[in-house]
Amino acid sequence: MRLNDTLEKAFNDQITMELTASAVYRQLAIELDQMDLTGMAAWMRAQAEEEIEHAEKFIEHLDSRDNRAQIGTVEKPEVKISAAIDAFRLALEHEQKVSASIRALRKLADDEGDVDSRPLLDEFLVEQIEEEDTVRTIIGRLTIVGDEGSGLLRIDDQLGHR
Repeated sequence: MRLNDTLEKAFNDQITMELTASAVYRQLAIELDQMDLTGMAAWMRAQAEEEIEHAEKFIEHLDSRDNRAQIGTVEKPEVKISAAIDAFRLALEHEQKVSASIRALRKLADDEGDVDSRPLLDEFLVEQIEEEDTVRTIIGRLTIVGDEGSGLLRIDDQLGHR
């Protein structure tokens, strides 16, 4: 069953949000590489790829329902960090925005009577809980080690083995 125009637009907005999230993660990876935190940078690059996969799932959903996927404007990420913890705080902030957007999309789909989108959206809701929890844990660990070099390098190494 085809999505109505309102839902098609909302799904397209989510595609753009996922691609924006990918750009943010990629820029964070660049910043962490500049700080010689290559493990954290690799973790951020993996997150960037995951966000592209998320966008693809939304694109496939629209296509399989005879709707047209359309990428909107992906803004240049404005990322300024001076410490690794800043990168993960920005990542958490962005994940929270994505979570709110998916919850709003799920509510809209319910309001529009679109039960066929529930499995996809529920999958993303569960994943967003996991994503936020993971980033909060990393922030907690970075808070514990502070500026202590060996602790920071240990976390960097662990994140590089994702």
